[in-house]
Amino acid sequence: MTKVKAAIIGSGNIGTDLMMKMIKYPQNMELVAVVGIDPESEGLALARKHGVATTHEGIDGLKKLDCYGQIAIAFDATSASAHKIHDETLRKDGIRVIDLTPAALGPFTIPPVNMQVNLDQPNVNMVTCGGQATIPMVAAVSEVAHVHYAEIVASVSSRSAGPGTRANIDEFTRTTARAIEAVGGADRGKAIIILNPAEPPMIMRDTVFTLSEGADEDAIRASVEAMVARVQKYVPGYRLKQQVQFERFGDNNRLRIPGQGDFTGIKTSVFLEVEGAGDYLPSYSGNLDIMTAAAKATGELIAERIAS
Repeated sequence: MTKVKAAIIGSGNIGTDLMMKMIKYPQNMELVAVVGIDPESEGLALARKHGVATTHEGIDGLKKLDCYGQIAIAFDATSASAHKIHDETLRKDGIRVIDLTPAALGPFTIPPVNMQVNLDQPNVNMVTCGGQATIPMVAAVSEVAHVHYAEIVASVSSRSAGPGTRANIDEFTRTTARAIEAVGGADRGKAIIILNPAEPPMIMRDTVFTLSEGADEDAIRASVEAMVARVQKYVPGYRLKQQVQFERFGDNNRLRIPGQGDFTGIKTSVFLEVEGAGDYLPSYSGNLDIMTAAAKATGELIAERIAS
């Protein structure tokens, strides 16, 4: 089988973790180039060690590589601001773009929810690590009930948040909130991220709250558990931390929502943890693992579409 050639732009934590996944678990893509801006970066050194072409001259350096004309898919693991420049260049040259930044120039893509919908788009956005972990849970509730409001809290180890992640904190909250609505199906969404400095480093933990009506607790619980199983197909370390919790609101137990009045229905609380596969960074970096695993899974389907 002829493999579709791919490149990774960004040699930091996210780009390097994605690189190691593509090298360790090859499917229908061949990684031919890794791009950075620091000639001494560990990511570029690892790429060279594995025989992958590298450049520390950014997107301009990528265009100088002999393999550039063969690249069909590019993963961008840099920053939201840099991605806007990269996307313009790559699209002009007919290269499909998978965006791991919060730039969100292309449609949001969460593999177990809407992976198949966007396979012909020139640019797809992987939302954020918190979005990849939590939006499937919002979508699971939305599959069986009307979700009026959804709020997610993503708590990750400070050690697993590199310079790119820290530079994109504001974009993280805005992009994730928008995707909670656009992909998760909630009328309103809110996102919060916590960089936890605890030592030893803590595993990624996420909390999802939804306010919904139109389904009973058994239906919601079954939908959530089915969605967890779908995510585990590409992120084995994704799991419920405890049973799904419910609280019902009605005439005798009212919940007042500012600006909206009283809510009648079910509050669902989902508690998750995400353990990384340890392909590059330690297993506590589940926030990186779910992001890069989702990007790789999306890339494989796009490569399959290109090859067909």
